[in-house]
Amino acid sequence: MIGINGIAHIQLTATNSERSIPFYRRMLEEFGMKALIETPEFYYAIGARTGVAVCQANPEFEGETYHQRKPGLHHVCFRARSREDVDKMHKLALELDALIVHPPQEDGFAPGYYSVLFEDPDGIRLEVNHVPGKGHLTDA
Repeated sequence: MIGINGIAHIQLTATNSERSIPFYRRMLEEFGMKALIETPEFYYAIGARTGVAVCQANPEFEGETYHQRKPGLHHVCFRARSREDVDKMHKLALELDALIVHPPQEDGFAPGYYSVLFEDPDGIRLEVNHVPGKGHLTDA
């Protein structure tokens, strides 16, 4: 068995880094994350036991759009420490003009599962959830 300790980082590709980097910078700063690298085409922040990078798509893919059901990333979910943090993320998503897929609500994925689901400027779905206790995680 290979022992892993969570996900070290995720990297997302944006069609327009001038639009997407400010979106992620604001969101990740609210998560308490700090930028390690920031150029016009690449942004990388760490904190909250993870790292998130956003990079500019190659020019040959200009005009292509993200679709949640194509092969690849379906969505990214950040785990909040409280229901109130989920509510705060909803407010921030509105301030960022994100498309809200669903406002904060309870779902049956785990006991007490509470989440908000929204899209970044490219339509990549992002979720922030809170699950009391360990939820389904066995070594949280």
